[in-house]
Amino acid sequence: MKKLVTYYNLSKEELGKVIFPTKEQVRNAAVSVVIVVSVITLFLALVDLILSASVSSIL
Repeated sequence: MKKLVTYYNLSKEELGKVIFPTKEQVRNAAVSVVIVVSVITLFLALVDLILSASVSSIL
C-alpha cells in the first residue's frame, strides 16, 4: 500500500510540472498543420496528374 501512495504522490508532483499550451498556441499549431497538409496534398495531386498524363501519352 505504501508503494501505491508513493506512486500517487510522485505522479501528482510530476503532473504539477506540466506546462499546458494556451488556446492561441493550439490554434496556431492546428492552422500550421492544416496548411502543411494542404500544400503536400496539392503537390502530390500535381505529381499524380503529371505522371498520369505521361503514362497516358506513352500508352
